[in-house]
Amino acid sequence: MELTHVRLLADNYKECFLFYRDVLGFEVTWGNENSNYADFKFNGVTLGLFERRQMAEAIGEEYSANIEMADRAALIFKVDNVEEAYQQLKNKVKFISKPTEQKDWMIKVAHFRDPAGTLIEIYENL
Repeated sequence: MELTHVRLLADNYKECFLFYRDVLGFEVTWGNENSNYADFKFNGVTLGLFERRQMAEAIGEEYSANIEMADRAALIFKVDNVEEAYQQLKNKVKFISKPTEQKDWMIKVAHFRDPAGTLIEIYENL
């Protein structure tokens, strides 16, 4: 696996987008203030920003406005083949979602959590 970026999950997407672009000066490599997803590049690292409601829907969980019960970040790992990684890991971790093609995102993904509850995504490009 290759850690490709960290994704922040935000309820106030547009405000956060403007903060990272305009206040911190990060270069936008994908998305805009209305896209509900964006990638920023700085010093060779990618920071993803995603609307939290859409991430909850993508992993099949109910969205909660209760921030104490919400995912606020996700670790994103690129793998050569999601199906193979899923088969290798399925007896070691409890998957939240099985390998699924997200055609709008142009990736195939699966999700699980670490022992602390951190959301982890494995993906391959389609």
